[in-house]
Amino acid sequence: MLRDRRAFLSRFALALPSVGFLWAAQRPTQNPRTDPRPKEDDTAPTSPPTKAALKENEKDIKKDIQKLFDLASELKGEVEKTDSSQILSLGLVRKAEEIEKLAREIKNRAKG
Repeated sequence: MLRDRRAFLSRFALALPSVGFLWAAQRPTQNPRTDPRPKEDDTAPTSPPTKAALKENEKDIKKDIQKLFDLASELKGEVEKTDSSQILSLGLVRKAEEIEKLAREIKNRAKG
């Protein structure tokens, strides 16, 4: 049973990035010459964030990390309940995608 669970988890871990890759490949890309959005002016000086803004950002990051932990715990519980001989449920894949999205948001917010 332990070997079956390991096999399932390893297949799941290998399949997860490919799902994200396929999802990204389906998004339409715009031609830079015909992009209707105005270009951002990177030459404008930006002031450093204030202490209040940094504190607010820290609170948001902590809140998102707790949410990420909760989602990962739920996913782990669902994976343990699922029989490895079955096909992955759509709910598992969606929850994994939600975890990936939240992790990217945390990473980008932490970078500043």
